[in-house]
Amino acid sequence: MEPAQVDPMDGETVILRWAQGPRSVPMARRRLSGTLERWGLECVVEGASLVLSELLTNAVRHGRVPGREIETRFARLPGVLRIEVHDASEKRPMMALPSDCAGGGWGLPLVDVLAAKWGVSDRSGPGKVVWAELVIGEDGVGAVGD
Repeated sequence: MEPAQVDPMDGETVILRWAQGPRSVPMARRRLSGTLERWGLECVVEGASLVLSELLTNAVRHGRVPGREIETRFARLPGVLRIEVHDASEKRPMMALPSDCAGGGWGLPLVDVLAAKWGVSDRSGPGKVVWAELVIGEDGVGAVGD
């Protein structure tokens, strides 16, 4: 299922909606990769794709609300690439380091390392926004943290 674009691509912000299934994650990564290439930000594709994968996977697994889609936003701001994942669930993610034997739970610690900052915010309507910002230089070169 291809996502519905709800806002025209203006070169600075892309907003897409996705079904609440695991196939949405690789499709969203491809759309992010294409967007970053158009913006000349190829150098941050790998890190940004990992961040998006973790945030969107959390929304698919833990933010599922029947009849609702998940929304992603990719925004190029001065010096920053902002990735947002909107879902209709009120349940907020909490970062904790999993045990060595855990089969999962490394998503938010990974986002914490890759992003300059990340967080959870309220949104208009039900649910929340989980977001992360990756630093991009004037020349498009990405950097971890500040």
